[in-house]
Amino acid sequence: MDFSCAVGSLRHVIVPDKDCLLPLISKLVGYCIVAASTTVKLPQIIKILKHKSVRGLSVVAFELDVVGYTIALAYCLHKGLPFSAYGELTFILIQAIILIATIYYYSQPLGTKTWVRALLYCALAPTILAGQIDPVLFEVLYAFQLAIFFFAKIAQIWNNFSNRSTGELSFLTCLMNFAGSMVRVFTSIQERAPRSVLLGAVIGITTTVTILIQMIMYQKPQAKPEKKIK
Repeated sequence: MDFSCAVGSLRHVIVPDKDCLLPLISKLVGYCIVAASTTVKLPQIIKILKHKSVRGLSVVAFELDVVGYTIALAYCLHKGLPFSAYGELTFILIQAIILIATIYYYSQPLGTKTWVRALLYCALAPTILAGQIDPVLFEVLYAFQLAIFFFAKIAQIWNNFSNRSTGELSFLTCLMNFAGSMVRVFTSIQERAPRSVLLGAVIGITTTVTILIQMIMYQKPQAKPEKKIK
């Protein structure tokens, strides 16, 4: 990270120009997102462990999340983007895997199809992350990755709508996802990331806002305490 232009401006007691300041802010914000991403899914994991329940959670949605984050991380590594532009994907993917394992544990017994999907992921993920696939196929996978994230959120949105409840979904995790997507739009523009990366952030904002609205709409009103009869 080059601080020289900003330091030079401050020495002369002048505000750094836009061409110097915006890239610097982008880098700093990008690393802040990376730091915040280390805890983004912890509230959801903790909520499941606390209640020992996955009520209202769409298993398919969280499985698709893991697949989407795997492809996104592999693509960014393959394209050689700076760590500040994608670093959060590393930590989010690790947490997403822990989260789906937790969901599986509290969704016993697991069906055969679930086991097949899990084993298939374990077999293919290392190859994708290592970039050992045809470049054209990589582009196709990344194009599908946007659809994967979209349908993952749609699956959870539909689940919420059908149940008229968001179950054990964590409001804090959804809020952090929303904030991360908002900031990632700014950093993607500044880092000149591929348009697909920017589009992914916009899709994340739209779908996460929908889920946050559902959480507010379907929130159960607190029961009023009964008045004691004297």
